[in-house]
Amino acid sequence: MEELIIFLYVFSLSVLFIFGCYSFFMVFHLVKYYRTVPDLADCVDAHPPVTIQLPIYNEYYVVERLLDAACGIEYPRELLEIQVLDDSTDETVALVAEKVARLRNEGFDIRHIRRQTREGFKAGALKEGLLSARGEFIAIFDADFVPKKDFLTRTIPHFLNDPGIGMVQTRWEHINSDYSLLTRTQAMALDGHFVVEQAVRNHAGLYMNFNGTAGIWRKQCIEESGNWQSDTLTEDLDLSYRAQLKGWRFIYLRDVTSPAELPSEINALKSQQFRWTKGAIETARKILPRVWGAAIPLRTKIHATFHLTNNLVFPFIVLAGILNVPLVFIKHQGNHDVYFVFMSIFVFAFVGSFLFYLYSQKSAYPDWRKRVLLFPVFMAGTMGFAVNNTRAVLEGLLRRKSEFVRTPKYSIRDKGDTWVGKQYVPTRFDTGVILEVALTVYCLFGVASSLYFLEIAAVPFQLLFFLGFGFVSFMSLKHIWIARHIGQGPVVRP
Repeated sequence: MEELIIFLYVFSLSVLFIFGCYSFFMVFHLVKYYRTVPDLADCVDAHPPVTIQLPIYNEYYVVERLLDAACGIEYPRELLEIQVLDDSTDETVALVAEKVARLRNEGFDIRHIRRQTREGFKAGALKEGLLSARGEFIAIFDADFVPKKDFLTRTIPHFLNDPGIGMVQTRWEHINSDYSLLTRTQAMALDGHFVVEQAVRNHAGLYMNFNGTAGIWRKQCIEESGNWQSDTLTEDLDLSYRAQLKGWRFIYLRDVTSPAELPSEINALKSQQFRWTKGAIETARKILPRVWGAAIPLRTKIHATFHLTNNLVFPFIVLAGILNVPLVFIKHQGNHDVYFVFMSIFVFAFVGSFLFYLYSQKSAYPDWRKRVLLFPVFMAGTMGFAVNNTRAVLEGLLRRKSEFVRTPKYSIRDKGDTWVGKQYVPTRFDTGVILEVALTVYCLFGVASSLYFLEIAAVPFQLLFFLGFGFVSFMSLKHIWIARHIGQGPVVRP
């Protein structure tokens, strides 16, 4: 039994080690090779017709903010079409209809498009809107975004400068990152992706992805690549790979930002993470055979595999957390010492992750030293979310279908705002919390055991697992309790 536990533990750490070391590749490219994409805003005077698609579903608190921002984008009004792709089933419908009517009277070409069903969810709405879109280019913004006025003047010139460009993605900015510890750790996670990963992939000539929003497509690229498809929960990642396999190229603009609201309630965040994780696994199952069968460089295939399968780490995070405790007892007995010396090298992978997020903060914020101190909290949170995301990985691998669950938004900007008492707050008790609570108690026992046997080297990791599972389970139960006992009041305008 001891040999089996050690084997499983070493195997789990090996997987985490491989993906952790991949962070070194990202940091190396960022430091040595990254260069800023030229700003072409003043180089091109042409203004092709553009359609802005705004897919929404029950977004009462933020939809007016979204429409105002979209109409505020600087572009010749006669060449700009705005489609509000509204699948809502609540008071949002009437609010949007009223707002769209006012904006049309002000001279904007804005349409309120309703479907009979939510078939295909977001992918279905985007596909239907595309049928009547008159724009040569299609910009997309989710309801939690507040696009800047210069979005089109900073992105359109890249298409006009190169007919082979199929999509331009901008960097997500966070309008409420300092709202709470939850939003601050989310901001760090997203910065790692947007400041480092997306920039490196694009610069190194590797496949990157459209992030579902805050980007703009060449309409021809969408159509020639098979259009939007709803057989995965990440229609954006799916279309991105199909387009690049067709030969289209993407551009990522790290220095052009699009502000967005981060989820401020943890159960909404867990739902979002579940969708992203499961959708990525579904896309990997669908796309990887095409990637490996395509006539593209081997390095592109290898990096695409890392990109599409990185969520596989979550089951191994959970397994490592479980096996940490019996390993304390095995090590205390003095057996298998050579294995434990060998396993110490896996700490190297954590160094890679630290450098990855260090450079993301250093490249994006003047006060990066203060922000990077949040890294241990971020790592603990990653471990705490592992149960939720492991279930998503398993469902994706087992081909279990689920509907597209949108992430509720509440127009949260600063500490004076709140989601309490508003509509859309999750009230359903997720049974996964039971496992998170059990693992919290289990890992606390591991911390105590490590201290009792003076296995001090094991304490930091045991403590991270304990704090991660404890924080996620406590906040999940707390927010559910608040939602159930304070209730959801009537919808009122923000």
